[in-house]
Amino acid sequence: MGQTLHFAIVGTGSIAGHFIRSIQEIDGCEVAALCSSTQQRALAAREKYNIEAYSDLSVLLQHEQVDIVCICTASGLHLQAAVIAANAGKHIICEKPLEIDTQRVDQMIQACDDNQVKLGCIFQNRFSEDFVKLRQMVESGLLGKMVAINAMIPWYRSDSYYGDSHWRGTLDGDGGGALINQGIHTVDLFQLLGGPVAEVFGKVLTTTHDIEGEDLAMAVVTFKSGLIGQIQASTSMWPGYPERLEVYGEKGSIILEGGIISHFNVQGIEHQVAVSSGDISGSSNPMAISHQLHRKQILDFANAVRTDTQPVIDGREGRKAVALIEGIYRSSRLGQPVIMG
Repeated sequence: MGQTLHFAIVGTGSIAGHFIRSIQEIDGCEVAALCSSTQQRALAAREKYNIEAYSDLSVLLQHEQVDIVCICTASGLHLQAAVIAANAGKHIICEKPLEIDTQRVDQMIQACDDNQVKLGCIFQNRFSEDFVKLRQMVESGLLGKMVAINAMIPWYRSDSYYGDSHWRGTLDGDGGGALINQGIHTVDLFQLLGGPVAEVFGKVLTTTHDIEGEDLAMAVVTFKSGLIGQIQASTSMWPGYPERLEVYGEKGSIILEGGIISHFNVQGIEHQVAVSSGDISGSSNPMAISHQLHRKQILDFANAVRTDTQPVIDGREGRKAVALIEGIYRSSRLGQPVIMG
């Protein structure tokens, strides 16, 4: 196993609990310290988790033994924490999105490259057993020539979800709304299956919430392979339904719903599928998800640090979903399709 890896977690909001539980369940890993935005919040986190807590990351890194920094702050604050951690020689695993636009993502990647530390992006749904199966079936050619891919995120968030936060739904803190925050997980899976993107034509709207960002987004995506797909993401579709990834080929189709293969129809093949019972997605409650997929991804990152290899989802992989969403936002502003680089 090698030496114990010590983690610091920056940001003590709800998702920090997933990181703490995940790290504590991995052999050879432990949480050394927490960092929050104020001394008051740091004291509350220390009492809640019984872990040393600070209100300044630079001070934390001076006083605690840390190998890996987990960034769980508001999206628009990821870059600041990443630069501090990278300059201190610490590896970084960051909640999605890496940052609110690709320019800021690129600065994170450069800081990590300059300091020869690893950068990982949390897209834990790539580690779902059923998504892994779906991806293997698509890449094996089981569905034949691909026809279309759809990413549908018909979620709901209450007014209080946004009203009780100083950053959710803001352009500086969140980078937007339903697409870059809630929808990005499924967008990541969508682009992973579809490959490099050639063009996007999108429209984003704010329909039911008093926020700067969008609570409804739709887009048509053309991949460089010629495959087309569509994306729909919302936080206004009460009461909220599990996200869907629909894959259609000339020989059949597979639908992933709430992380589970709910429909499998391929010519000449009988296949039993698991049917989800209950809300295992974050469709109406962001904390309804289990921490187990986070644990799998953090374990992968820890192994990458130990063996000096690349994690499954490094900074450049994490950038791709941000770039696609940035293209959709630009297309909506211009009112026309946007050619992707």
